[in-house]
Amino acid sequence: MGTRRVTLADVAKVVGVSQTTVSLVLSGRGRDLRISEEMQRRVREAATEMEYRRNRVPLGQRGPRTQTIAFVSDSVASSRLAGDMIKGALGAARRHGVTLLFGETEGDSGFERTLIETMHDCRVDGIILASVHTRTISIPSELATGPAVLLNVLPREPSPLISVLPDEVQAGRAAARVLLDAGHDEGIHVIGADPSGDDVPPGRSAAFDRLTGIRQELGAMGVEVASGRPCRWWLPKHGFEATRDLLAEQRPRALICLDDRLAFGAYQALQDAGLAVPDDVSVVSFDDHPIASWLRPALTTVALPHHDLGAKAVDLLFAEPAQQDVGRSHRSRPHYVPMPVRDRDSVAPPR
Repeated sequence: MGTRRVTLADVAKVVGVSQTTVSLVLSGRGRDLRISEEMQRRVREAATEMEYRRNRVPLGQRGPRTQTIAFVSDSVASSRLAGDMIKGALGAARRHGVTLLFGETEGDSGFERTLIETMHDCRVDGIILASVHTRTISIPSELATGPAVLLNVLPREPSPLISVLPDEVQAGRAAARVLLDAGHDEGIHVIGADPSGDDVPPGRSAAFDRLTGIRQELGAMGVEVASGRPCRWWLPKHGFEATRDLLAEQRPRALICLDDRLAFGAYQALQDAGLAVPDDVSVVSFDDHPIASWLRPALTTVALPHHDLGAKAVDLLFAEPAQQDVGRSHRSRPHYVPMPVRDRDSVAPPR
């Protein structure tokens, strides 16, 4: 194409479809209009490869505000666990008197860029780029033309954008403090990773911060983690297997599970071994999965503040315009949201 700007017609010709089909797919309406997943994939891949860019005007030159903001996520909108993030964002948007537009990428980076451009075409006043789990990415260049806030996202390169994140270090300290306050000063084991964090599973970067907080809080009292059991995936099965293997070697006094689903498996392994929670072994975890309160005994856990994260991202989009200036090259300090402890019945003094 040389230096000529790539058009819808160019993309349509390469894929062998109409310009209308290309437009529908790139505006995020392909699924609604029953364009096949395969065709949508081909269109998005062609647009990405050809570096197609929509004609749009920078936010600062668009005239009056539209009173709309965009929420672009990987899988937050359809995630059962992170639905409160949407509720928090919606509530904050109403307080600011704006409408919130949603778009979900299902992890497709090319479609992510397309959605961001589509939101620009809708003349939104700002964009929130969100993730269901904390992740580090190269920020799409399409975000550079106007106000934006990152939610559960950290920029890989220096960026002027604000990152809103759960305070995982504080959460690790809080989990350890629950056990210390109950009188535990030995026999504390981690389920989910080695205490060093060298073997954290893919996509679980928050584990490093949780482990850091755990070591800091215990270390301040002269207490060490007795051992850590790595788990390739954080699912009940793996929590069960890790706890079963631990019990084959020694009797723990307390478990810190790095995820509630690991704790579900740990409960089963303890039960199979004839041990009771919390009389024989105390258990504390993270995330506050909906099932945590239904376990018996109910699981003490440090909650991911999904609602507050969504609300804070919207508030900062309006409250910190100076930090959104295009052209600033330094990395802004992340804004951390506290993670509250849900005290239930899975922790007791050691016997």
